[in-house]
Amino acid sequence: MENQYFTSGEIPVKNRAFLLGDTVKAAFFVRNAELIMDEECYFFLMASMRKMRMNIPLSYTLEFFQSLFRKEVIELKQIRNGIINFQVFRNTDGIILSKAPVSYFYEVSEMTDVLAVHSRPLELDLIKEINVNNNLLSNIRVHSPENIYAGIYAQENDLDDVILLNPNKRIARTTSGNLLFLEGNIIKVPKQTEGAYISPLMENFVTFLHKNNLADIQEHEIIAFESQKAEEILLISDEKGLFTVGKIRNKTFGNNRFAELTEAWTKSFS
Repeated sequence: MENQYFTSGEIPVKNRAFLLGDTVKAAFFVRNAELIMDEECYFFLMASMRKMRMNIPLSYTLEFFQSLFRKEVIELKQIRNGIINFQVFRNTDGIILSKAPVSYFYEVSEMTDVLAVHSRPLELDLIKEINVNNNLLSNIRVHSPENIYAGIYAQENDLDDVILLNPNKRIARTTSGNLLFLEGNIIKVPKQTEGAYISPLMENFVTFLHKNNLADIQEHEIIAFESQKAEEILLISDEKGLFTVGKIRNKTFGNNRFAELTEAWTKSFS
């Protein structure tokens, strides 16, 4: 994993990401030494910054990020396949926060293929003592103490991740991404109004399935028990990639159908 730190004259300890969690995150994807879905990822980052009322520099154009990642990641670091986890934070200088300058930090997770499903199925469980909100900021990648708590809970209980519910006790997401539930030819996805993340990676996948009539995509309000009714479950994380869910409590799940669907999707990028 490679780290890069950029700042506008501030020492790291004084940035507002460190002090207050005043930061937004987005992922960019490198496949076969090329950026893919770069427009979708860029617009998601810009929308996230606007929601957090950040001052977007005029230099933050799509071409700026394309050039940055091509030079710094693909050419200099020779990354052929990986996920660039990009983070923008507000600096401490500036009396009016909405006009304060911003800086950025990113790290690259190198992998074989960002679109391939990881080979090991995950084991999940529900966590009930905390929940996640379903407001304007719930759909973007911002500081989330719920994710930290749930991640520790997962580690202590030998789980790969946990399913987080919203205040209405319906499924929102996991700590790292969104869940897709397959039943027959129907893929149920929790609505964004339920607390699910906006995910350029997932949007690209489900749009491909819809356009090619490979599955019936439906947004739903999903109660916790419905996870046990699914035949297969796919976890899509912009920061980590794609995973099949193999087990939730005593229920095990297959992965044959999602394997076929993700393979067809991957081939569409060739």
